[in-house]
Amino acid sequence: MEKVVVGFSGGLDTTFCVKYLTLEKGLEVHSVIVNTGGFTEEELKKVEAHAYALGVKTHTTVNAVQGYYDSIIKYLIYGNILKNNTYPLSVSAERLSQALHIAAHVKKLGANIVAHGSTGAGNDQVRFDMIFNIMIPGVEILTPIRDLQLSREAEITYLKEKGVEMNFEKAAYSINKGLWGTSVGGKETLQSKGMLPESAWPTQMTKQGAEEELVIGFEQGEIKTVNQKTFSYPTEAIQFIQSIVGPYGIGRDIHVGDTIIGIKGRVGFEAAAPMVILKAHHALEKHVLTKWQLSWKDQLAQFYGNWLHEGQILDPVMRDIEAYLTNSQVQVSGEVFIQLHPYRFQIIGIESPNDLMSAKFGKYGEMNTGWTGNDVRGFTKIFGNQTAIAHYIKESNKKH
Repeated sequence: MEKVVVGFSGGLDTTFCVKYLTLEKGLEVHSVIVNTGGFTEEELKKVEAHAYALGVKTHTTVNAVQGYYDSIIKYLIYGNILKNNTYPLSVSAERLSQALHIAAHVKKLGANIVAHGSTGAGNDQVRFDMIFNIMIPGVEILTPIRDLQLSREAEITYLKEKGVEMNFEKAAYSINKGLWGTSVGGKETLQSKGMLPESAWPTQMTKQGAEEELVIGFEQGEIKTVNQKTFSYPTEAIQFIQSIVGPYGIGRDIHVGDTIIGIKGRVGFEAAAPMVILKAHHALEKHVLTKWQLSWKDQLAQFYGNWLHEGQILDPVMRDIEAYLTNSQVQVSGEVFIQLHPYRFQIIGIESPNDLMSAKFGKYGEMNTGWTGNDVRGFTKIFGNQTAIAHYIKESNKKH
């Protein structure tokens, strides 16, 4: 009997894949879940029990949280990356980490088939297929949802007919939860107008009417402290920030983007910790980096985010940009003060030994101590000299 490794989350799509590949294809199914920070230990045990109840031969849990941060999230923070100035690439990033681990599991088991639950209309199919083609060439890729062109309703009908028990009402929404945010897809996101109902958001708003200050401490671009509490690793700090910020309903939005396959798509997401962290980190950078450091970072980070979104994490150019982003963080140390409110937050300010806004060099709009008025007069003549020459020549030619 041929072995197939199925990337398994326990949700509707991957549940269908396991049942279909077992019953209809007669394959020996080995499920693997790659935890990128979206599951508790209790939830992982439930996923494992669900997998075995569906009839898998083996089920494996891979803890990829730290590696996910080291290889991807760290650079998203360094680059302050938001796709289309909106989306923190929550699912885009974790799918790449998951695909790499699934490929490694295929090699470990010696399987010659791999399967994933992507549909034929989104980005994930490209991300998974491309990484599998690169990392495990020659291994057959099966995608039942895509190949059969199934709707979620059709999947539910099939599973009910096969006696599968799960929360089908919850399955009406496609939820992907990870360390760097959660995506939520449902009927409201399949059209150009509509907002997800309160009940669809994984983290419910419980801090109505409350407000508090959050202080994030960065050391060379990485989070080291939150409210003076020190963390041994940034992933722990991110999860701690999420526990504080999430109940405010912060970081909820719907992203409208261009898919890799050329169509527009809408997806809901909640990313409380990522949104606060990115804005806090950016605020600190604006104080401690020069204007050209900020300018080149923005350009490279935008490319990095777009190329990552399209699944190109293995392109060597990504290592080059990561090296630049890492070097840019040498001076990015200090504390950022954030005021939290229901559904929103404000950056109050920063404190850093590397602050270039030091009063020693002058106060913007008031006075300076580093130059005289005559210095500025001379500077403006030199700074605008070539433009003045070009203007003179242009006006002179008009007269002839």
